[in-house]
Amino acid sequence: MGIDTERDIEANLQIGPTNKGMVRIYVEAEGAEIPMDFTPDDAEEIAEEIVAAANRARAMK
Repeated sequence: MGIDTERDIEANLQIGPTNKGMVRIYVEAEGAEIPMDFTPDDAEEIAEEIVAAANRARAMK
């Protein structure tokens, strides 16, 4: 499975700060729970990558 492979999976995504000053991305799907903690700087870099991907996706239409 790659990034271009479509899947029909329902998931819950939550993003927020932790009590230790990290940013947590939490994914829950089909009984799996994936908490991922990032420094604020890393979280900003991820946010920039998401915005860049959204812009590329818009350009494909």
